[in-house]
Amino acid sequence: MVGSLCFALGSFPLYSDHVSVDTVGWTFFIGSLFFTSAAYLQFRESITAPLGPDADAPVPRGFRRFVAWAPHRIDWWIAVVQFAGTVAFNVSTFAATRAELAVAQERRWIWAPDIVGSVCFLLSSWGAFAEAGAGERGLRHRSTGWRIGVLNLTGSVAFGFSAVAARYVHSTGEIANIALANLGTFVGAVCFFVGAALLPVESSTDTEPVQPVAAPA
Repeated sequence: MVGSLCFALGSFPLYSDHVSVDTVGWTFFIGSLFFTSAAYLQFRESITAPLGPDADAPVPRGFRRFVAWAPHRIDWWIAVVQFAGTVAFNVSTFAATRAELAVAQERRWIWAPDIVGSVCFLLSSWGAFAEAGAGERGLRHRSTGWRIGVLNLTGSVAFGFSAVAARYVHSTGEIANIALANLGTFVGAVCFFVGAALLPVESSTDTEPVQPVAAPA
């Protein structure tokens, strides 16, 4: 939620028009650090989940509680791809705080990682949405997890539009559409903020303890 708030604030004209360019840049970079820390915590949650559906299923221990290779699990892929996207945003937003970059360097260190991060967010949010909707008849419209998936997917699409709008025009070296870039960032950040705010609701209402299955008589 803090990272999303920073991105929404940095792209909001009432804020960006009244503070320095450096302040706006650092607002985005600080927000990206919160994105990355949250993405790692989600990755860690995915690899520390019980290794089976039973109530007494073992859980990973030792080093595997921090780093693990589990390509057979969709939640692991979602978390890994999202984490990679947040690291790309770290690179992009930090580079944007450097005033001495030439246009070619801005394309390489600001816009290119921004595109990579946006693609990673699209892939991970689509995977999360698909997983949340994998219930009876393929959709669970009243599930909080499904709503979070919709919000995150919508936010990722908005970030994607923002990245495309932020491309550099070769003839001028200027950003193609700064207004659309800011709008996409703001809308995406608001969606991520609301989705993050719903996570505690999902934890308290949508999850049920796994009950052991009784053996047949």
